[in-house]
Amino acid sequence: MSKDAQGPSIRRVSTGQAQGGLSVIASDEQIAPIETPLMPGAKFYSVWGADSMPALPNDGAEPAFRTWFPPDGGYRFEFIVLPPDGASSPPEIDRAAALAETEKKLPGLLATMDQKHPGMHQTNTIDLIYVTEGACVLVLDGGGETALSAGDTVVLNGPRHAWRNSHDEPCGLLTVSIGVRREG
Repeated sequence: MSKDAQGPSIRRVSTGQAQGGLSVIASDEQIAPIETPLMPGAKFYSVWGADSMPALPNDGAEPAFRTWFPPDGGYRFEFIVLPPDGASSPPEIDRAAALAETEKKLPGLLATMDQKHPGMHQTNTIDLIYVTEGACVLVLDGGGETALSAGDTVVLNGPRHAWRNSHDEPCGLLTVSIGVRREG
């Protein structure tokens, strides 16, 4: 996946095992946010992930994966910054180009979105979420809305949902997404 060079980065340290079984720091690097003109102010950090469960021991090299959301048996570790509601695309945005850029940078994200209800989406994942800063509202398609603030946690079991941030400050969501099979 594409990573932008703008915006504040976050540090990612990963470990592995060297020949002979000794534990080592495999990498220590800065992860830049992924941003797109289609979602101004939103920042997506792809921290780690794989399309299948890894085996141990391993050398700690970052696994390759192709899509923002994991397939059945895969996982993603992400940090997402939700901007305050009302952040809008510049009026001169080329929508077709913005859609193409978003698909390139966050492959598969747009396919989960409900075109008739902006922001509403559904994935074949169990998402474990921790609100790190700010506040937001989790909106379910059944009409339920739950206000969340820093320190709250959410377990999403594959529902149709959206996020809203009606506050003046961004909201940070630390997320682990586990790919599961949807039956029926």
